[in-house]
Amino acid sequence: MAYRMLGSLAEAEDAVQEAWLHLSRSDTSNVSNLGGWLTTVVARVCLNMLHARASRREESLEASASAPITSREGGMDPEEEAELADSVGLALLVVLDTLAPAERLAFVLHDIFAVPFDEIAPIVERSPMATRQLASRARRRVRGSAMVKDADLAASRDVVDAFLAASREGSFDALLAVLDPDIVFRADHAAVSRGAVREVRGAQAVARGASRLLGRIPFAQPLLVDGAVGIVMAPRGWLLLRLTIRGGKIIAMDAVVDPAHLHQLHLAVLPD
Repeated sequence: MAYRMLGSLAEAEDAVQEAWLHLSRSDTSNVSNLGGWLTTVVARVCLNMLHARASRREESLEASASAPITSREGGMDPEEEAELADSVGLALLVVLDTLAPAERLAFVLHDIFAVPFDEIAPIVERSPMATRQLASRARRRVRGSAMVKDADLAASRDVVDAFLAASREGSFDALLAVLDPDIVFRADHAAVSRGAVREVRGAQAVARGASRLLGRIPFAQPLLVDGAVGIVMAPRGWLLLRLTIRGGKIIAMDAVVDPAHLHQLHLAVLPD
């Protein structure tokens, strides 16, 4: 629960540890529902951490851009944490990071863990009705139905799925089949600082780069980026690929790593 609310393994561990310390110092002899009590404590700790993150705007952007993939020294390595992110929904974690703290908490507790609104309301210091509205607003942003601009979302999803499958399998011919001959790959300054080439042109050059990129980054999922199908990757920091697809081919690919840029994008989970 803490991991879904915070999107960072290190912070989730801190939240659980703080809740455990709170438990050890408390008299719970009159607590009839220990699970509910712990849920409330963890949720309040996470909400405080999200508010603190928001108050350190520049620092929080840098941290959230690398979460949930960065790990503390001696802890889970990047690929292990990427597996955890993948298991709970990497695309969902990325989208949740765009929500306000109270929205995120209300959505996670109610929609994922089925906590009633009247139990969430005191945590976020809202009425049950206002808490319901928080979760509803978050749900609309997570689903992103209002921002879908892709005329044929299913067809674009098929192209992206084919691209990911070909990249993972190392099938050069299959990659070429979904790339426009004149495709352009562009990387932002943050991606370039991490070793990406600023611009690559042509299907063969982009296919070679995609094979190397996705070979190093085994966890990638499609998601909505500004209303069109894109890709989010892990580990070693979130990497978003904004894709332009026409006629069943990817004609442009933009790699976005810069935290400020990431938080300007409208992200949503793709519908099933």
